[in-house]
Amino acid sequence: MQKDKPKTGEYNGQGHRTAQRRAAAAQRTRRRRRTLKWTAGTGALVMAAGCGGAYYLYEHFNNNLTSVKVQLGDEAERPKAAGDALNILVLGTDSREGLGSDYGDAGSSGHADTTLLFHVAKDRSNATVISIPRDLMVPIPECRAPDGKRIPGSARDMFNNSLGQEGRDPGCSWKTVEKVTGIRVDHFVQVNFEAVKTLSTAVGGVEVCAAKDINDPKSHLKMSKGRHVVQGDEALAFVRTRHGVGTGGDLSRIPLQQQFIGSMIRQIKSDGTLTSPGKLYKLADAATKALTVDSGIGSVDKLKDLALDISKVDTKNITFATVPVLDDPKDENRVILKQPDAGQLFSMIAADRSLTETAQGAATPAAPETTAAPGAPAAPAVDPKDVQVTVRNGSGAPGQSGATVDKLRAKGFAKAATGPNAPAAATSSIAYPTGQEDAATALATALGLPGDAVRPDPKAAAKGPLVLVLGKDALAAPAAPSAAPTQAPADLQRVQADDTDVCAK
Repeated sequence: MQKDKPKTGEYNGQGHRTAQRRAAAAQRTRRRRRTLKWTAGTGALVMAAGCGGAYYLYEHFNNNLTSVKVQLGDEAERPKAAGDALNILVLGTDSREGLGSDYGDAGSSGHADTTLLFHVAKDRSNATVISIPRDLMVPIPECRAPDGKRIPGSARDMFNNSLGQEGRDPGCSWKTVEKVTGIRVDHFVQVNFEAVKTLSTAVGGVEVCAAKDINDPKSHLKMSKGRHVVQGDEALAFVRTRHGVGTGGDLSRIPLQQQFIGSMIRQIKSDGTLTSPGKLYKLADAATKALTVDSGIGSVDKLKDLALDISKVDTKNITFATVPVLDDPKDENRVILKQPDAGQLFSMIAADRSLTETAQGAATPAAPETTAAPGAPAAPAVDPKDVQVTVRNGSGAPGQSGATVDKLRAKGFAKAATGPNAPAAATSSIAYPTGQEDAATALATALGLPGDAVRPDPKAAAKGPLVLVLGKDALAAPAAPSAAPTQAPADLQRVQADDTDVCAK
Protein backbone atom coordinates (compact mmCIF):
# COMPACT_ATOMS: atom_id res chain seq x y z
CA MET A 1 0.00 0.00 0.00
CA GLN A 2 1.31 3.39 -0.96
CA LYS A 3 1.79 5.74 1.95
CA ASP A 4 0.15 9.15 1.90
CA LYS A 5 2.49 11.97 1.10
CA PRO A 6 3.21 14.42 3.86
CA LYS A 7 1.08 17.56 3.80
CA THR A 8 2.68 20.97 3.48
CA GLY A 9 4.37 21.97 6.70
CA GLU A 10 4.82 18.34 7.93
CA TYR A 11 8.08 16.39 8.14
CA ASN A 12 8.96 12.80 7.42
CA GLY A 13 10.33 10.58 10.17
CA GLN A 14 10.17 11.65 13.78
CA GLY A 15 8.76 15.06 12.97
CA HIS A 16 5.81 13.53 11.11
CA ARG A 17 5.08 11.11 13.95
CA THR A 18 5.18 13.96 16.44
CA ALA A 19 2.65 15.93 14.40
CA GLN A 20 0.41 12.86 14.22
CA ARG A 21 0.61 12.39 18.00
CA ARG A 22 -0.26 16.05 18.55
CA ALA A 23 -3.22 15.83 16.21
CA ALA A 24 -4.43 12.67 17.92
CA ALA A 25 -4.05 14.28 21.35
CA ALA A 26 -5.98 17.34 20.21
CA GLN A 27 -8.75 15.10 18.90
CA ARG A 28 -8.90 13.23 22.21
CA THR A 29 -9.11 16.55 24.07
CA ARG A 30 -12.00 17.73 21.87
CA ARG A 31 -13.76 14.39 22.33
CA ARG A 32 -13.27 14.56 26.11
CA ARG A 33 -14.70 18.09 26.21
CA ARG A 34 -17.77 16.91 24.30
CA THR A 35 -18.11 14.00 26.71
CA LEU A 36 -17.84 16.27 29.74
CA LYS A 37 -20.49 18.56 28.27
CA TRP A 38 -22.84 15.59 28.07
CA THR A 39 -21.99 14.28 31.51
CA ALA A 40 -22.10 17.60 33.33
CA GLY A 41 -25.83 17.42 33.78
CA THR A 42 -25.98 13.92 35.17
CA GLY A 43 -25.45 14.49 38.87
CA ALA A 44 -28.08 16.98 39.90
CA LEU A 45 -31.08 15.41 38.21
CA VAL A 46 -30.12 11.83 39.07
CA MET A 47 -29.68 12.69 42.68
CA ALA A 48 -32.66 14.95 43.00
CA ALA A 49 -34.80 11.91 42.45
CA GLY A 50 -32.94 9.87 44.99
CA CYS A 51 -33.26 7.17 42.41
CA GLY A 52 -33.41 8.83 39.01
CA GLY A 53 -30.98 10.19 36.44
CA ALA A 54 -30.44 12.19 33.29
CA TYR A 55 -27.31 11.45 31.26
CA TYR A 56 -27.71 10.35 27.68
CA LEU A 57 -25.00 9.37 25.24
CA TYR A 58 -26.86 7.75 22.41
CA GLU A 59 -30.07 8.74 20.70
CA HIS A 60 -31.55 5.27 21.00
CA PHE A 61 -31.96 5.86 24.76
CA ASN A 62 -35.09 7.77 23.74
CA ASN A 63 -36.75 4.40 23.44
CA ASN A 64 -36.13 3.74 27.13
CA LEU A 65 -38.03 6.83 28.26
CA THR A 66 -41.69 6.81 29.27
CA SER A 67 -43.56 10.13 29.13
CA VAL A 68 -47.00 11.18 30.37
CA LYS A 69 -49.07 14.14 29.21
CA VAL A 70 -50.49 15.63 32.41
CA GLN A 71 -53.77 17.54 32.56
CA LEU A 72 -53.50 20.45 34.99
CA GLY A 73 -56.80 22.19 34.28
CA ASP A 74 -57.45 25.92 34.30
CA GLU A 75 -54.22 27.92 34.06
CA ALA A 76 -55.79 30.73 36.11
CA GLU A 77 -56.07 28.37 39.08
CA ARG A 78 -52.35 27.59 39.11
CA PRO A 79 -49.65 29.46 41.08
CA LYS A 80 -47.62 32.04 39.21
CA ALA A 81 -44.15 31.14 37.95
CA ALA A 82 -41.10 32.60 39.71
CA GLY A 83 -39.24 33.90 36.68
CA ASP A 84 -36.62 31.50 35.37
CA ALA A 85 -36.48 29.38 38.53
CA LEU A 86 -37.14 25.64 38.07
CA ASN A 87 -39.41 23.48 40.23
CA ILE A 88 -39.25 19.76 39.50
CA LEU A 89 -41.50 17.31 41.31
CA VAL A 90 -39.72 14.00 41.91
CA LEU A 91 -41.99 11.07 42.75
CA GLY A 92 -40.48 7.87 44.14
CA THR A 93 -43.25 5.33 43.76
CA ASP A 94 -43.46 2.17 45.88
CA SER A 95 -44.62 0.10 42.92
CA ARG A 96 -43.76 -3.59 43.31
CA GLU A 97 -44.50 -4.46 39.70
CA GLY A 98 -41.96 -7.01 38.51
CA LEU A 99 -40.33 -7.36 41.94
CA GLY A 100 -42.30 -10.34 43.22
CA SER A 101 -43.16 -10.86 46.88
CA ASP A 102 -39.76 -10.02 48.39
CA TYR A 103 -40.87 -6.43 48.98
CA GLY A 104 -44.44 -7.15 50.04
CA ASP A 105 -47.66 -6.00 48.36
CA ALA A 106 -46.68 -7.87 45.20
CA GLY A 107 -48.01 -6.30 42.01
CA SER A 108 -48.93 -2.95 43.61
CA SER A 109 -49.09 -0.17 41.00
CA GLY A 110 -47.54 2.21 43.52
CA HIS A 111 -48.31 5.40 45.43
CA ALA A 112 -46.30 8.57 46.20
CA ASP A 113 -43.98 6.88 48.69
CA THR A 114 -41.10 9.37 48.44
CA THR A 115 -41.77 12.90 47.20
CA LEU A 116 -39.23 15.65 46.64
CA LEU A 117 -39.80 19.15 45.29
CA PHE A 118 -36.51 20.19 43.69
CA HIS A 119 -36.25 23.98 43.38
CA VAL A 120 -33.37 25.43 41.34
CA ALA A 121 -32.77 29.17 41.72
CA LYS A 122 -33.22 31.30 38.63
CA ASP A 123 -29.54 32.31 38.73
CA ARG A 124 -28.56 28.62 39.24
CA SER A 125 -26.43 29.57 42.27
CA ASN A 126 -28.32 27.27 44.67
CA ALA A 127 -31.03 24.65 44.96
CA THR A 128 -33.45 23.50 47.66
CA VAL A 129 -34.89 19.99 47.80
CA ILE A 130 -38.01 19.71 49.98
CA SER A 131 -39.13 16.31 51.25
CA ILE A 132 -42.92 15.95 51.53
CA PRO A 133 -43.88 13.19 54.02
CA ARG A 134 -46.06 10.45 52.57
CA ASP A 135 -48.26 10.50 55.70
CA LEU A 136 -49.04 14.23 55.43
CA MET A 137 -52.80 14.89 55.48
CA VAL A 138 -53.73 17.28 52.65
CA PRO A 139 -56.63 18.20 50.36
CA ILE A 140 -56.32 16.33 47.05
CA PRO A 141 -57.98 18.24 44.20
CA GLU A 142 -60.11 16.75 41.46
CA CYS A 143 -57.97 15.62 38.55
CA ARG A 144 -58.15 13.80 35.24
CA ALA A 145 -56.79 10.40 34.28
CA PRO A 146 -54.73 10.16 31.07
CA ASP A 147 -57.86 8.99 29.24
CA GLY A 148 -59.74 12.10 30.41
CA LYS A 149 -61.77 10.31 33.07
CA ARG A 150 -62.70 12.56 36.01
CA ILE A 151 -61.24 11.49 39.36
CA PRO A 152 -62.99 13.07 42.37
CA GLY A 153 -60.90 14.99 44.87
CA SER A 154 -60.73 14.53 48.61
CA ALA A 155 -60.98 17.22 51.28
CA ARG A 156 -58.56 15.33 53.51
CA ASP A 157 -56.32 12.40 52.61
CA MET A 158 -52.74 11.15 52.85
CA PHE A 159 -50.43 12.75 50.31
CA ASN A 160 -49.37 9.19 49.49
CA ASN A 161 -52.78 8.67 47.87
CA SER A 162 -52.33 11.53 45.38
CA LEU A 163 -50.72 8.91 43.12
CA GLY A 164 -52.11 5.49 42.28
CA GLN A 165 -55.27 5.70 44.37
CA GLU A 166 -58.46 5.76 42.25
CA GLY A 167 -56.27 5.68 39.14
CA ARG A 168 -54.52 8.98 39.90
CA ASP A 169 -51.47 9.67 37.73
CA PRO A 170 -48.47 11.97 38.41
CA GLY A 171 -50.55 14.92 37.23
CA CYS A 172 -52.75 14.48 40.31
CA SER A 173 -49.72 14.64 42.60
CA TRP A 174 -48.55 17.67 40.63
CA LYS A 175 -51.87 19.48 41.23
CA THR A 176 -51.86 18.48 44.90
CA VAL A 177 -48.39 19.93 45.47
CA GLU A 178 -49.35 23.20 43.80
CA LYS A 179 -52.54 23.45 45.87
CA VAL A 180 -50.83 22.68 49.19
CA THR A 181 -47.66 24.74 48.70
CA GLY A 182 -48.64 27.58 46.38
CA ILE A 183 -45.50 26.74 44.37
CA ARG A 184 -45.75 26.30 40.61
CA VAL A 185 -44.32 22.99 39.36
CA ASP A 186 -42.62 22.96 35.94
CA HIS A 187 -41.91 19.25 35.39
CA PHE A 188 -42.14 15.88 37.09
CA VAL A 189 -39.85 12.85 37.20
CA GLN A 190 -41.11 9.51 38.50
CA VAL A 191 -38.97 6.52 39.48
CA ASN A 192 -39.53 3.17 41.19
CA PHE A 193 -37.80 0.71 43.54
CA GLU A 194 -35.84 -0.92 40.73
CA ALA A 195 -34.27 2.45 39.87
CA VAL A 196 -32.54 2.68 43.25
CA LYS A 197 -31.00 -0.73 42.72
CA THR A 198 -29.82 -0.20 39.14
CA LEU A 199 -28.59 3.38 39.53
CA SER A 200 -26.65 2.76 42.73
CA THR A 201 -24.97 -0.18 41.00
CA ALA A 202 -24.28 1.82 37.84
CA VAL A 203 -22.23 4.42 39.77
CA GLY A 204 -20.24 1.74 41.59
CA GLY A 205 -22.03 2.10 44.93
CA VAL A 206 -23.00 4.95 47.25
CA GLU A 207 -21.31 5.63 50.58
CA VAL A 208 -23.66 5.85 53.59
CA CYS A 209 -23.18 6.00 57.32
CA ALA A 210 -24.97 4.38 60.28
CA ALA A 211 -24.60 5.86 63.77
CA LYS A 212 -25.61 2.50 65.27
CA ASP A 213 -26.22 -1.09 64.25
CA ILE A 214 -29.40 -1.41 62.16
CA ASN A 215 -31.46 -4.57 61.81
CA ASP A 216 -34.76 -4.00 60.02
CA PRO A 217 -36.36 -7.26 58.78
CA LYS A 218 -39.11 -5.35 56.98
CA SER A 219 -36.74 -3.50 54.66
CA HIS A 220 -34.15 -6.33 54.78
CA LEU A 221 -31.45 -3.95 56.00
CA LYS A 222 -28.83 -5.38 58.34
CA MET A 223 -25.98 -2.91 58.76
CA SER A 224 -23.29 -2.48 61.39
CA LYS A 225 -22.34 0.90 62.84
CA GLY A 226 -20.00 2.89 60.61
CA ARG A 227 -19.53 3.71 56.94
CA HIS A 228 -20.57 1.41 54.11
CA VAL A 229 -20.76 1.48 50.32
CA VAL A 230 -24.16 0.16 49.26
CA GLN A 231 -25.63 -0.76 45.91
CA GLY A 232 -28.41 -2.90 44.49
CA ASP A 233 -30.69 -4.52 47.06
CA GLU A 234 -28.73 -3.12 49.99
CA ALA A 235 -29.10 0.45 48.64
CA LEU A 236 -32.85 -0.05 48.29
CA ALA A 237 -33.04 -1.47 51.82
CA PHE A 238 -31.19 1.58 53.16
CA VAL A 239 -33.53 4.19 51.62
CA ARG A 240 -36.61 2.15 52.64
CA THR A 241 -35.68 1.38 56.24
CA ARG A 242 -37.60 3.13 59.00
CA HIS A 243 -38.25 0.52 61.69
CA GLY A 244 -34.55 0.29 62.52
CA VAL A 245 -33.92 4.02 62.98
CA GLY A 246 -35.35 6.99 64.85
CA THR A 247 -38.95 6.61 65.95
CA GLY A 248 -39.72 4.02 63.29
CA GLY A 249 -41.90 6.27 61.12
CA ASP A 250 -41.69 7.97 57.74
CA LEU A 251 -40.11 11.09 59.27
CA SER A 252 -37.20 8.94 60.46
CA ARG A 253 -36.67 7.57 56.97
CA ILE A 254 -36.50 10.94 55.22
CA PRO A 255 -33.06 11.96 56.62
CA LEU A 256 -31.67 8.61 55.42
CA GLN A 257 -32.94 9.31 51.93
CA GLN A 258 -31.44 12.79 52.02
CA GLN A 259 -28.11 11.34 53.14
CA PHE A 260 -28.23 8.79 50.31
CA ILE A 261 -29.15 11.37 47.67
CA GLY A 262 -26.44 13.81 48.77
CA SER A 263 -23.84 11.06 48.70
CA MET A 264 -24.98 9.93 45.26
CA ILE A 265 -24.68 13.49 43.94
CA ARG A 266 -21.08 13.58 45.12
CA GLN A 267 -20.40 10.16 43.60
CA ILE A 268 -21.83 11.05 40.20
CA LYS A 269 -19.93 14.34 40.09
CA SER A 270 -16.68 12.66 41.06
CA ASP A 271 -13.99 12.10 38.44
CA GLY A 272 -14.27 8.35 38.86
CA THR A 273 -17.81 8.35 37.50
CA LEU A 274 -17.65 11.12 34.93
CA THR A 275 -14.50 9.79 33.27
CA SER A 276 -15.51 6.12 33.18
CA PRO A 277 -17.25 5.22 29.90
CA GLY A 278 -18.45 1.96 31.40
CA LYS A 279 -20.08 3.61 34.41
CA LEU A 280 -21.59 6.36 32.28
CA TYR A 281 -23.13 3.89 29.85
CA LYS A 282 -24.61 1.82 32.69
CA LEU A 283 -25.90 4.99 34.34
CA ALA A 284 -27.48 6.24 31.10
CA ASP A 285 -29.13 2.90 30.39
CA ALA A 286 -30.42 2.49 33.94
CA ALA A 287 -31.63 6.10 34.17
CA THR A 288 -33.60 6.15 30.94
CA LYS A 289 -35.26 2.84 31.74
CA ALA A 290 -36.13 4.00 35.26
CA LEU A 291 -37.69 7.36 34.42
CA THR A 292 -41.26 8.38 33.70
CA VAL A 293 -41.42 12.10 32.89
CA ASP A 294 -43.95 14.67 31.69
CA SER A 295 -44.23 15.18 27.95
CA GLY A 296 -42.53 18.57 28.25
CA ILE A 297 -39.21 16.81 28.88
CA GLY A 298 -40.10 13.51 27.23
CA SER A 299 -37.05 13.21 24.99
CA VAL A 300 -33.34 12.64 25.49
CA ASP A 301 -32.44 16.06 24.11
CA LYS A 302 -34.89 17.97 26.34
CA LEU A 303 -33.98 16.02 29.44
CA LYS A 304 -30.28 16.42 28.74
CA ASP A 305 -30.70 20.20 28.38
CA LEU A 306 -32.59 20.28 31.68
CA ALA A 307 -29.88 18.26 33.39
CA LEU A 308 -27.13 20.50 32.03
CA ASP A 309 -29.02 23.50 33.39
CA ILE A 310 -29.39 21.93 36.81
CA SER A 311 -25.76 20.83 36.91
CA LYS A 312 -24.67 24.47 37.18
CA VAL A 313 -25.52 24.33 40.90
CA ASP A 314 -22.51 23.56 43.07
CA THR A 315 -23.06 20.55 45.36
CA LYS A 316 -22.29 22.58 48.48
CA ASN A 317 -25.15 24.96 47.60
CA ILE A 318 -27.82 22.25 47.53
CA THR A 319 -29.94 22.13 50.71
CA PHE A 320 -32.27 19.27 51.64
CA ALA A 321 -35.12 20.13 54.00
CA THR A 322 -38.30 18.48 55.29
CA VAL A 323 -41.66 20.24 55.26
CA PRO A 324 -42.43 21.30 58.89
CA VAL A 325 -45.17 19.08 60.32
CA LEU A 326 -46.98 18.23 63.55
CA ASP A 327 -48.67 15.05 64.72
CA ASP A 328 -52.23 14.86 63.43
CA PRO A 329 -54.58 15.27 66.44
CA LYS A 330 -57.09 13.02 64.64
CA ASP A 331 -54.65 10.17 63.95
CA GLU A 332 -51.34 9.53 65.71
CA ASN A 333 -50.02 7.76 62.58
CA ARG A 334 -50.45 10.84 60.38
CA VAL A 335 -49.05 14.38 60.30
CA ILE A 336 -50.34 17.83 59.36
CA LEU A 337 -48.57 21.00 58.27
CA LYS A 338 -46.97 22.99 61.07
CA GLN A 339 -48.05 26.56 60.57
CA PRO A 340 -46.86 29.21 60.11
CA ASP A 341 -43.53 27.40 59.55
CA ALA A 342 -44.67 25.43 56.50
CA GLY A 343 -46.18 28.52 54.90
CA GLN A 344 -42.97 30.41 55.59
CA LEU A 345 -40.92 27.75 53.80
CA PHE A 346 -43.32 27.53 50.86
CA SER A 347 -43.35 31.31 50.44
CA MET A 348 -39.56 31.40 50.33
CA ILE A 349 -39.42 28.73 47.62
CA ALA A 350 -42.23 30.31 45.58
CA ALA A 351 -40.36 33.63 45.65
CA ASP A 352 -36.98 32.02 44.83
CA ARG A 353 -35.44 32.69 48.25
CA SER A 354 -32.33 30.65 49.06
CA LEU A 355 -31.81 28.39 52.08
CA THR A 356 -28.14 28.12 51.18
CA GLU A 357 -25.14 30.39 51.16
CA THR A 358 -23.78 30.93 47.67
CA ALA A 359 -20.39 29.80 46.49
CA GLN A 360 -19.03 33.26 47.32
CA GLY A 361 -19.89 32.61 50.97
CA ALA A 362 -22.64 35.19 51.21
CA ALA A 363 -26.33 34.52 51.44
CA THR A 364 -28.33 35.08 48.29
CA PRO A 365 -29.34 38.76 48.28
CA ALA A 366 -32.87 39.27 49.49
CA ALA A 367 -35.20 42.22 49.75
CA PRO A 368 -36.96 43.11 53.00
CA GLU A 369 -39.54 40.60 54.19
CA THR A 370 -42.43 42.54 52.71
CA THR A 371 -42.88 45.13 50.04
CA ALA A 372 -45.68 47.30 51.33
CA ALA A 373 -47.92 49.25 49.02
CA PRO A 374 -47.86 53.04 49.44
CA GLY A 375 -49.52 53.94 52.71
CA ALA A 376 -49.46 50.39 54.06
CA PRO A 377 -49.10 50.14 57.86
CA ALA A 378 -46.45 48.04 59.56
CA ALA A 379 -47.48 44.45 60.21
CA PRO A 380 -48.51 43.88 63.85
CA ALA A 381 -47.50 40.78 65.80
CA VAL A 382 -50.35 38.45 64.80
CA ASP A 383 -50.15 34.67 64.40
CA PRO A 384 -51.72 34.06 60.95
CA LYS A 385 -52.85 30.54 61.83
CA ASP A 386 -55.43 32.01 64.24
CA VAL A 387 -56.92 34.45 61.74
CA GLN A 388 -60.20 33.52 60.05
CA VAL A 389 -60.48 34.89 56.51
CA THR A 390 -63.33 34.60 54.02
CA VAL A 391 -62.27 35.39 50.44
CA ARG A 392 -64.91 36.72 48.05
CA ASN A 393 -64.24 37.27 44.35
CA GLY A 394 -65.28 40.63 42.94
CA SER A 395 -62.61 40.74 40.24
CA GLY A 396 -64.85 39.41 37.49
CA ALA A 397 -62.36 36.61 36.65
CA PRO A 398 -63.32 33.07 37.75
CA GLY A 399 -61.11 31.05 40.05
CA GLN A 400 -59.50 33.93 41.92
CA SER A 401 -60.95 33.08 45.35
CA GLY A 402 -59.54 29.54 45.39
CA ALA A 403 -56.14 30.66 44.14
CA THR A 404 -55.97 33.39 46.78
CA VAL A 405 -56.96 30.97 49.55
CA ASP A 406 -54.14 28.65 48.48
CA LYS A 407 -51.66 31.53 48.62
CA LEU A 408 -52.91 32.66 52.03
CA ARG A 409 -52.61 29.16 53.43
CA ALA A 410 -49.07 28.99 52.09
CA LYS A 411 -48.37 32.20 54.02
CA GLY A 412 -49.67 30.65 57.23
CA PHE A 413 -53.34 31.76 57.14
CA ALA A 414 -54.55 28.21 57.70
CA LYS A 415 -58.17 29.27 58.32
CA ALA A 416 -58.61 31.05 54.98
CA ALA A 417 -61.68 29.85 53.05
CA THR A 418 -63.65 30.84 49.97
CA GLY A 419 -66.99 32.62 50.21
CA PRO A 420 -69.68 33.59 47.69
CA ASN A 421 -68.77 35.95 44.86
CA ALA A 422 -68.97 39.65 45.67
CA PRO A 423 -70.33 42.45 43.46
CA ALA A 424 -67.80 43.80 40.98
CA ALA A 425 -65.12 45.87 42.68
CA ALA A 426 -62.31 47.95 41.23
CA THR A 427 -59.99 47.56 44.21
CA SER A 428 -59.46 44.88 46.82
CA SER A 429 -60.54 45.51 50.40
CA ILE A 430 -60.58 43.90 53.84
CA ALA A 431 -63.50 44.34 56.23
CA TYR A 432 -62.97 43.41 59.85
CA PRO A 433 -65.18 43.00 62.95
CA THR A 434 -64.66 45.21 65.97
CA GLY A 435 -61.46 44.29 67.81
CA GLN A 436 -59.73 42.62 64.83
CA GLU A 437 -57.92 45.58 63.34
CA ASP A 438 -54.48 44.07 63.99
CA ALA A 439 -55.45 40.85 62.21
CA ALA A 440 -56.78 42.83 59.23
CA THR A 441 -53.58 44.87 59.08
CA ALA A 442 -51.48 41.71 59.14
CA LEU A 443 -53.55 40.29 56.27
CA ALA A 444 -53.18 43.49 54.25
CA THR A 445 -49.43 43.46 54.79
CA ALA A 446 -49.20 39.84 53.67
CA LEU A 447 -51.05 40.72 50.46
CA GLY A 448 -49.26 44.01 49.86
CA LEU A 449 -52.48 46.03 50.11
CA PRO A 450 -52.42 49.71 51.14
CA GLY A 451 -53.65 50.86 54.54
CA ASP A 452 -56.86 52.38 53.16
CA ALA A 453 -57.90 48.92 51.89
CA VAL A 454 -58.62 47.97 55.53
CA ARG A 455 -61.96 49.12 56.92
CA PRO A 456 -64.10 48.22 59.96
CA ASP A 457 -67.46 46.47 59.63
CA PRO A 458 -69.50 47.41 62.73
CA LYS A 459 -72.29 45.03 61.71
CA ALA A 460 -70.02 41.95 61.68
CA ALA A 461 -70.05 39.52 64.61
CA ALA A 462 -67.17 40.16 67.02
CA LYS A 463 -65.71 36.69 66.49
CA GLY A 464 -66.55 36.52 62.80
CA PRO A 465 -63.98 36.24 60.00
CA LEU A 466 -62.20 38.98 58.13
CA VAL A 467 -63.78 39.41 54.70
CA LEU A 468 -61.34 39.90 51.83
CA VAL A 469 -63.02 41.11 48.64
CA LEU A 470 -60.85 40.74 45.55
CA GLY A 471 -61.13 43.62 43.11
CA LYS A 472 -59.93 43.95 39.53
CA ASP A 473 -56.59 45.16 40.87
CA ALA A 474 -55.98 41.59 42.10
CA LEU A 475 -55.58 40.59 38.44
CA ALA A 476 -52.91 43.18 37.70
CA ALA A 477 -50.07 41.43 39.47
CA PRO A 478 -49.62 38.94 42.29
CA ALA A 479 -47.72 39.81 45.44
CA ALA A 480 -44.13 40.59 44.51
CA PRO A 481 -41.50 37.97 45.30
CA SER A 482 -39.96 40.47 47.71
CA ALA A 483 -43.01 40.02 49.94
CA ALA A 484 -41.76 36.55 50.90
CA PRO A 485 -39.87 35.78 54.13
CA THR A 486 -36.09 35.96 53.92
CA GLN A 487 -35.39 33.53 56.78
CA ALA A 488 -36.33 29.87 57.10
CA PRO A 489 -38.14 28.57 60.22
CA ALA A 490 -35.73 28.33 63.14
CA ASP A 491 -36.02 24.57 63.72
CA LEU A 492 -36.24 23.48 60.06
CA GLN A 493 -34.73 20.02 59.48
CA ARG A 494 -32.05 20.42 56.82
CA VAL A 495 -28.78 19.00 55.54
CA GLN A 496 -26.31 20.10 52.85
CA ALA A 497 -25.54 17.83 49.90
CA ASP A 498 -21.80 18.10 50.55
CA ASP A 499 -22.05 17.13 54.23
CA THR A 500 -20.13 13.86 54.65
CA ASP A 501 -20.67 13.65 58.44
CA VAL A 502 -24.36 12.74 58.32
CA CYS A 503 -25.16 9.28 59.79
CA ALA A 504 -28.41 7.37 60.18
CA LYS A 505 -29.47 7.42 63.86
